[in-house]
Order: sequence, then structure tokens, then C-alpha cells
Amino acid sequence: MTSPSSAAFIRREVDDLGVCLLTFDRPESGANIFDTGALAALSAQLDFIESERALTGVIVTSAKKSIFIAGADLQTLLRQAQSGELRAFIAEGQRIFNRLAGLTIPTVAAIHGACAGGGYEIALACDYRVASDAPATRIGLPETTLGLVPAWGGATRLPRLIGPEAAGEVILKGKLYPAPEALQLGLVDEVVAQDQLLAAARAKLKVGKRQPSAKVEGGASATALTAPSNQNPAPARAAEIINLSLTSSLEESLGRELDAIVELGETESTRNLIRNFFLADRYRKGTGKSPNEKVSHAAVIGAGVMGSGIAQWLSARGVSVILRDVNSDVLSKGLANIEKVYGDAVKRGLLSEEKAKEGRARIVASANPGPMRDVQIVVEAASEKLEIKKEIFRDLDAKIDDTDILATNTSALSIDELATETKHPARVIGLHFFNPVSRMKLIEVVIGEQTSDETQERALAFARQIGKIPIVVRDSPGFLVNRVLFPYLLDAAELFEKGVDAKAIDDALVEWGMPMGPLRLIDEVGIDITNDIAATLEKSLGERARTPQILHKMRAAKMLGRKTGSGFYKYEGKQQLPNEDLESWRTTETCHPEPAQRGEGPRKPASTSVANSASSDAGEVPRSARDDNALARRLIFLMVNEAARCLEEKVVAEAGDADYGMILGTGFAPLRGGPLRFADHFGLTKLVTELDQLAAKEKKFQPCNLLREHAEKGTKFYEDTARSA
Repeated sequence: MTSPSSAAFIRREVDDLGVCLLTFDRPESGANIFDTGALAALSAQLDFIESERALTGVIVTSAKKSIFIAGADLQTLLRQAQSGELRAFIAEGQRIFNRLAGLTIPTVAAIHGACAGGGYEIALACDYRVASDAPATRIGLPETTLGLVPAWGGATRLPRLIGPEAAGEVILKGKLYPAPEALQLGLVDEVVAQDQLLAAARAKLKVGKRQPSAKVEGGASATALTAPSNQNPAPARAAEIINLSLTSSLEESLGRELDAIVELGETESTRNLIRNFFLADRYRKGTGKSPNEKVSHAAVIGAGVMGSGIAQWLSARGVSVILRDVNSDVLSKGLANIEKVYGDAVKRGLLSEEKAKEGRARIVASANPGPMRDVQIVVEAASEKLEIKKEIFRDLDAKIDDTDILATNTSALSIDELATETKHPARVIGLHFFNPVSRMKLIEVVIGEQTSDETQERALAFARQIGKIPIVVRDSPGFLVNRVLFPYLLDAAELFEKGVDAKAIDDALVEWGMPMGPLRLIDEVGIDITNDIAATLEKSLGERARTPQILHKMRAAKMLGRKTGSGFYKYEGKQQLPNEDLESWRTTETCHPEPAQRGEGPRKPASTSVANSASSDAGEVPRSARDDNALARRLIFLMVNEAARCLEEKVVAEAGDADYGMILGTGFAPLRGGPLRFADHFGLTKLVTELDQLAAKEKKFQPCNLLREHAEKGTKFYEDTARSA
């Protein structure tokens, strides 16, 4: 190598054949990202390349271990969206990438590691793309999942490369693809071993400048792309750009990208999705120094749906597991469940057959209640009955080492009560997994009065070791997620009992942004489980968690939801139908709320209050449930109020814990940013006024002290929105 040159962000080397190697290597960081400094460095390198006529080609690569370029700096994007500087930043990136694309010498992106967003857009500005076959290499344009569009040429150049329909599949879904799949899609030209990456890139340079693809040049998609129907407006904006990309000039299409990203950046929904991204990163990594201990041996007590799910998850992540249940039939069903989860993972390409076989081999099932040696953590996942769990904890306390963590997967019962059954309460903690374990990322790490700091830190490290995202909560009935969720679920059931149409309730909440309606969610959870959790919560929350009579009647009639084929709906194959068998248990004739105006993006609140002067006597449909906009707000307000109480009572330490916990644990509309972020945006004074109006007829809507305090002082849960990202 000759002519070495180095600068911040990008190293440049030119060899004897005139090939210029640009290596991105952001100082003091494990990742390469594009901010103003990185763009300026790339522009300076292009100044050199454009002035050196002896150069024969350019290779763009990365020095990072597992990241090529992770895209634009989202902190910069969020800050500039709020300050009005986003247009200039995006336009500058477009100008610089256009210079790279316009070079007269051939260019190749040599990709190893994550290549996302702007990282793939710089690769698209090159003539060729060669990727390593390493598992770390994942390629795509995920901007729409953040409420944005690819705006450095992604929505313009990709349709020209692989055609509008294929480009729409990549951009509208926002997935990152492993290298072999990226090759099939046409995102890259070649996949090679990592140690052959630069050699393959040099070989591509010898081909010369890339010629436009004949199959897409000058044409348009036979069928216009349509974006999925949801609250995120970004896919629809991306589809508009893609649909026009091949019948527009490059400059016109880039102009549409620029306008779209700037307009989307001004919306609260996009800013919330970006904030959620940072919250995910924060909780995934943690803030403290994790213990060095790595758990290699664990035990799970109880082989039901949750116990077997936990055992499977641990075994798939390298942990040897003793799965114990005194009931051999339950144990057999649990093992069958584990086999099904592994089989599904292989079918979906998430695991190889070899890895699945290794995972299964790590599980030892036993109905023998003997001692457990060498385990570092025990997770109790038995029936949600306090006396049964107490008996198990007394037994376990005598059978495991004093240094082992003793955890319970309870969803609502007291950690402190279980700890009193042991001689070592400092090692007792809650690890509340969510169902299905194989898909839900959240774990509530529940801290009791006597739980030691060491146990807490070890449990947090364990949760992250197994690929879960932990939220710390204090021991309190229902903890965070169930406590906030259940007033919402139970009020929906009560409204149904009073005559509001089930589909109208669910549709109103889906339209608001929830992944499914509350009655459908009760059916998925199970009527029996809903009743049990509600009974626990009612002891402390009173009227806010009172179970409507219809849920008791459904349980007695064995209408337990999807698992029995009958709940608020009837389930026949993939069909979801009204359950007319419930009509005799409802107190009034079915009411169909009036639909609110539909429009693009999240629906704006109606100008009228959710509560008004009409009466709401027992058994009568409340006026606040007589149009679907007000209906959605009535139900969401219950979650907001309970989330604020959790913060007020220090069940969670900060607003972000409540918001991200609800997004992960319930799918709370991500575009709304969580219940407390939504409350800030809605207006806390207006929120408290409407809650007071509702509370005049139904006491469960009485706003908590913290909400009222914010409303009176004019303060918010998130005071500095720029820094709270």
C-alpha cells in the first residue's frame, strides 16, 4: 500500500493499482453512523477522489467488528426535526451521495456487519455491493419502522435496481435481511466469506461502471404499491415515492424523499417512534455495570404454558435447564409445547435443525422432587395461587444453595409474601415473563422489600444474557403492566355488558393504534386468567379493577376465550365471529357507537369531551362510549391514570419505565409513545378536566394526585423533549 492518508471518521488508502479504499471507523465508538461530521468527512474524501485522475476505482468498507454503517444518527435527526434544521441535513446527504454515484470510476461497497438505512443508501450510491456471509451482516432500509422514509436515495435508487414491487417489499416492511436473503432480493451482487470481502470487491471494480438494469429502466410497476393500513403514515409516503420513481428524474424523486422525511419529522408519531428506539437501546444495554457471572445452569418449576415456554427460551440461549413438575401429564404436555416451539423456529428459519437439537438436549425433565445441585437460578412458574407458590418456595429454599437466585414468574402476587417463606429473603425476586415467551421481549424484574441490590443486578444481567429487555418495578399488586392494563380491559368488558357492540369497542381501539382490541385481548389471555388476576387486583385497586358479572358468567359457562373456541367472539378456524350466546347476559340492547371521521395518521381527539351532561346510570351505556373516538379515549384514559399512579407510588422510577414497559408488554400504540407521553401530548389540563367529568358519574376515573399536580402547575412528565429522547 502507498499514499496513506487518515482523518477522523474515514481512513483513506490508495494502492499501486490506483484503487482508493475508504474505511469508515468512527473514533471511540463501536458503530459507524452519519452525522454532520461524518458527512463532512465523506465530502472531503470525495474532493480528493474527484481531483485524482490516476484513481481506477473506489471501495467503501468499515473497520468495525459487526457494523458496516448503521445509518443516520437518530439523535441528530430528532434534534434537527425539532429545530427545523432537518431539511438542510438531508439535502446535504443527498448532494454528497450523488457525488459518489456520479464518479466516473467504478465503486464498490464491501459490506460486513449491520448495513441499515443511510448505511445501505451509501451502498446503493456505489456501482456494486459485496457482502460477507457472517451472521452479523444484515442489510435493509428500516426507516418506515421509525416513521420516516429512506431519503438519501433509498426510495429512488432501489426501485431502479430491483424494480418497484421488490423495492416496496423491502422498504415498506423495513426488515433487515441476512446476506444470503439480501442476495436473493438483489440488494447485493455477491456474498463471500469475510476474509475474501476485499478481494471480491477488487474483482468487481475490474468489471467497470455498472450499466442500468434493462428490466426496470424507463418502466413503471404494473400495479401501484399500497401501504398497510395502520397508524404509521411513513409506509404510504414511501409507496408514493416508489410508485413514481421510474417515471421521474432522479432529482424529482430525491425531492419527494426530502419533502416526505421533513414533513414526517414534524409529526409527534415519528418523534415517538424514534424515542422508542432509544428507550429500547437503553433498556437492552442497561446503565449499571453488570456482574461478570454468566448463568449456565437453571431450574424451572412448573411445566405449564409459561414454565415450558421459559425452559425452551433458556435452553435455546445456551442455558442448561431442569424442568420440574410433580404432575407427569403436565410435564409431558410441557415437553410437547417445547418441541412445537423449536419446530416452529426451524420452519421460520430462526434456528437451524442442529441448533434446535442442541437446545432440546439442554433440557432435563423430572417429576422427582429431589435436590437441585449446580443451578444458579430457579424460576418458579407454577399455578397462580399464593398458597401453592408459598409451599414451593419453602421447599426450594431448603434444596438450593444459599447463593442461588430464587425467582417467581407470578404476574400479580406479592414477592414479599413469598420471600417471608424463606430463610434467605434477600435472594428472592420476581421475573415476570410474558406469554408467549418466545415472542414477548419484556421481563418485569420485581424488587421486594428485602431483595438485595446484588440479587437485582444479577437478575438484570441474567435477563439481558437471555435476550430479554428488563424493566425494574417495585413489588405492588399487578406490578406495572397488569396493573395499568386491567382497568382498561375490565371497563371494556363492562361496556360490552351494558350493550356496546364488541366489534365497535375493538375497532375503536385498533383505529386509535392498539395492536388488537381489549375484548379480543381478553379472549387471547383467557377469561379464567383474566378473572384470577382481576380478583387479585381488586383487593388493592377496588372499583378500578372490579370484575363485571359477565366475565364470571362466561367462566362458569366454560367460555374461556380462544382456547375453548368461545369468548367475546366465537373462533372457527381462522374466522372470528360474534358470540350471540352472550346476548342474554347483557343489560341493554346492543349499541353501535357512531364512527368518528377517518383520516390519515393517528386520529385527532374530537372537539367534544368524552364526558358530558348525559346520565350514566347503572346498566345504561355511558355517553362517553357512544362514538368510537370518545370510546377509545375513555378506555385509554384509564391506562394513563393508572400509569401515573405507578409513577406516583414509585412502582416505577421514571415515566420512561412506564411507557416502554406498556409498549413492550401490551403493544400500547408505539406511535403514541406510551400512556404518559400521550398524556403530555394530549394536554394534562384537558386530560384532568375530562377525567373529572367522567368521575362525576364513575368514581374509577378520579385522576390521581400526580396528574392533578401536573395540570395545576403546568408541568409535564417529560419536560425537555429534546433530551428525553
